[in-house]
Amino acid sequence: MSIKQSWHFEGVLSDVSEARNRASDFLYGLARTHPSAAPDAHDDVLIVVTELASNAFAFAPGPFTLTLRATTTGTLHVALTDTNPTAPRPRPFDLAGRGGVGWHLINTLAEQTIVVPDPGGKTVHVFLPW
Repeated sequence: MSIKQSWHFEGVLSDVSEARNRASDFLYGLARTHPSAAPDAHDDVLIVVTELASNAFAFAPGPFTLTLRATTTGTLHVALTDTNPTAPRPRPFDLAGRGGVGWHLINTLAEQTIVVPDPGGKTVHVFLPW
């Protein structure tokens, strides 16, 4: 059994916060029937969603799709499909506020990350404990 929801966004800056808001609503609903065993799971998922949506806005102009799927195995799957086929890669941290932290952060929080390229872009799959 799994619980899944997807949202499509145009790719404008306000979509980053909207993706986070929709993910938060999904997680609150999920927690009512399937409470998380991981104490920081809700916040960790929102960090990952925000980073993925921010990167889609910054590096993949155009629409993106966010999908969240929870399974009974205690894993929450976050998938974001965007228009840039280039896989994310770690960059050096820029303490002056120019980035470089997101991909490191995602991989620290995740149990697993997978990037799947396709002709129209890529999908980044992030698996987190729930």
